[in-house]
Amino acid sequence: MTMARLSITKVLAGALLALACSGCVTDAERRAADEARCRNYGFRGQSEGLANCLLQIDLDRSAALRYRMDTAFGPPWPYSGYYGRRW
Repeated sequence: MTMARLSITKVLAGALLALACSGCVTDAERRAADEARCRNYGFRGQSEGLANCLLQIDLDRSAALRYRMDTAFGPPWPYSGYYGRRW
C-alpha cells in the first residue's frame, strides 16, 4: 500500500512538473514567434513596419497583462465604470 501511494505521488509530481515547464517560453522564443507573426502579415527585413508590428505586439501583451492583474480579484475598487476614476 505504501509503495503504491509513493509511486502515485511520484507520477503526480512528475506530471505537475511537466505541465509547469510546458508553459515556459524564453524571451528568444517569444521574439521569434513575434517576428514570424509580423512576417506572416507581410513585413520583411529590418523595416520600420516590422519594428512597428513588433512594438504593437509588445504593447498588446503588456495591456493584456495589466488587464489581467487589474481584474484578478474582481473589478477595481471603488468601481465607477470601465474607464472611470479609480481613487
